[in-house]
Order: sequence, then C-alpha cells, then structure tokens
Amino acid sequence: MRKMDNLKAELKALLIDALNLEDVTPEDIADDMPLFSDEGLGLDSVDGLELGLALKKKYGVVLSADAEDSRRWFTSIDTLAQCVRELGKKA
Repeated sequence: MRKMDNLKAELKALLIDALNLEDVTPEDIADDMPLFSDEGLGLDSVDGLELGLALKKKYGVVLSADAEDSRRWFTSIDTLAQCVRELGKKA
C-alpha cells in the first residue's frame, strides 16, 4: 500500500507542477477529489491535455483517443494512480 501512497503523492506533485497551480499544495488535494468539477480542482480540457502529456513523459502512459476512457482515468488522484499502475511503463 505504501507504494500506491507514494505514487499518489508523486501524482499530486506532478499535477501541481505541470499545471502551475501556484496556490495549491499536495495536502490540498484529496485522493478522491474530483479533478474536473467545481466541487474539486475545477480543471479544464487544456489542463487535461497538459496533464496527459506530463503522464506520458514521466510514466510512459499513453491514453487512447477515446474521450470516455480518458475521462474515467482523469476523475481523481485515485483513478490516475490506477491508470499509471495499469498503463504506465515506469511506475
């Protein structure tokens, strides 16, 4: 479980760095917080593209062009961690 916790911490830092979220700390992001809703971080589609590129660069994750698939993976830190574990080449 510690490995997954470390991955989630890495993903929070990656998210903050890749999207230049200046007023957000990893502690501000709950593992199950929605990333793309106003109840969560409120990210938009451009943020999603940036995050996708960062995941590809760091973990070798290549997402399909299927928007439904990407939407499922980009729901929260929990789902991003699962995505990296299943699809990543460097996790």
